[in-house]
Amino acid sequence: MTKSKHESFVIIGVTEDGHKFRPSDWAERLCGTMSVFGAERRMAYSPYVQPGDMEGHKCVFVDIRIHDIESRAYHFLENFARDNKLKVLPWSPSP
Repeated sequence: MTKSKHESFVIIGVTEDGHKFRPSDWAERLCGTMSVFGAERRMAYSPYVQPGDMEGHKCVFVDIRIHDIESRAYHFLENFARDNKLKVLPWSPSP
């Protein structure tokens, strides 16, 4: 069986050259692109793309399961990190 090259990852709000990524609400904005509005008319982030904080930096946690649901969304997030030269680390979500 061939192992998939796709994995869960975290995008950290620091560029490869060490600068803080702007604007300060970038993580919430990015996760907002993957959100939905529920029956109560409130926005809800996807359970597979969540804003957070790591070592004092804004970040976005990306669960590999989004790749199975919508691979284009997963690749959009990968490309966002690459295009903006953001640090990306592997991440293991809780089951």
